[in-house]
Amino acid sequence: MFELKKSEIVRGKKDFQKVYSLGKSYADKNIVLYVLNDEKYNGKVGFAAGKKLGCAVVRNRVKRLLREAYRLCKNKISGDCALILVGRKNLTESKSDDAIKSLLNLLRRAGISNGEKNHDENFYRAD
Repeated sequence: MFELKKSEIVRGKKDFQKVYSLGKSYADKNIVLYVLNDEKYNGKVGFAAGKKLGCAVVRNRVKRLLREAYRLCKNKISGDCALILVGRKNLTESKSDDAIKSLLNLLRRAGISNGEKNHDENFYRAD
């Protein structure tokens, strides 16, 4: 359906730190979203899960959930900006649907969602 190319991913500590320090953050119980409007990072996204979440297996699962939520919501994002999605502890016990709903909510709050408010939630269901 939608693909995430390597050129679209924020890589490197300096790039992450720039988005963290200069970007604006939005948070809910599952995800923290950092948004930076910068020409250098237009359309790029990064995924992070801190060591406080648990072992490598848990952190990798959280990053997979974040990537999947982004992949399904990618067409709802307007504007050229860099995004970093950081998983929170609550996401370790959550399902894919929870991550998608959280991301859509944060995108709407950040003002970068071009989707309608009454989006079709069945489209995002991972049955």
